[in-house]
Amino acid sequence: MRKSGSKPAAVVLALVVAVLFASTLFATTTSATAAATRIMPLGDSITGSPGCWRALLWNRLQSTGHTNIDFVGTLPTQGCGVAHDGDNEGHGGYLATNIASQNLLTGWLSATKPDIVLMHLGTNDVWSNIAPATILSAFTTLVNQMRASNPGMKILVAKIIPMAPSNCGDCGQRAVNFNNAIPAWAAATTTAQSPITVVDQWAGFNTGSDTYDGVHPNAAGDQKMSDKWYPPLVSALGGTSTPTATTTITPPPPGGCTATYKNGGQWQGGFQGEVTVKNTGSSPMTAWTVGWTFANGQQITQIWGGTLSASGSSVTVRNAGWNGSLAPGASTTFGFLASWNGTNTAPTPSCSR
Repeated sequence: MRKSGSKPAAVVLALVVAVLFASTLFATTTSATAAATRIMPLGDSITGSPGCWRALLWNRLQSTGHTNIDFVGTLPTQGCGVAHDGDNEGHGGYLATNIASQNLLTGWLSATKPDIVLMHLGTNDVWSNIAPATILSAFTTLVNQMRASNPGMKILVAKIIPMAPSNCGDCGQRAVNFNNAIPAWAAATTTAQSPITVVDQWAGFNTGSDTYDGVHPNAAGDQKMSDKWYPPLVSALGGTSTPTATTTITPPPPGGCTATYKNGGQWQGGFQGEVTVKNTGSSPMTAWTVGWTFANGQQITQIWGGTLSASGSSVTVRNAGWNGSLAPGASTTFGFLASWNGTNTAPTPSCSR
């Protein structure tokens, strides 16, 4: 009797062990499959109608090994003729100021739970002649909502692509003015826990060859936008190292100018640099020149907001046609993409006027 009574006990014990093992296996598998990084493309029709730069970006990420990702949004794909994860928050005609004032983003965040946001937003605000400061105040509201949803949210904010709509002759300059205000806003709003990275979609983009109507990107424009998003997004995914921003300042000579360098992000083999030029004199500037020498063989591959001359490790950047005139105390920023290998020592730029 004792012998036969021990059998049910053994069976029960075996079942308990099996259940525990299965539960552990299920939990482990669920945890692994739930680890995909959720990326929200946020914007207007440039992002969502159809926003084929997203398709190009998705497929480039997949082909380079970044497969554990999930593009998220409450809007579905709108085609583009290529398979991709098309979920997005690209709402045609929407203004950043309205999204903020109407509290729309909170619902989208609640439904999709992103870890990273790619935000190309503000075009319709600029078109509506809303002041940059007002748009950026709305950006701050949106960023606060993102961080309330996810305190560790990584936020990539675009300088918007150029604008030349047929019914708005001033929109081109308005876009420049808005873009020029973004870096300072980002620097004041970024945090270590929830960093903001500025992605310059404006530089190198031509409304004549890269849009079909002066505003919305054509195939060439989609490719350029995808190419601009890719390096900082890969960095945000953790596939690269992004160092603490390094800043060097040139002491101002009397009646001169300063040049302040900032590393805006770094990935394997490449990085983004920004240099802010400030008129520290008492009289207006009509032109400026910034120079430095790279210590480790870095090479600039693309520049915006300035005219580049380079010889070996020596770099000279002169103002573009639109940002050479600076009133006393005023500043402007130019940026660049560059390659590096092994060591990436921050340059110490000098400024002359």
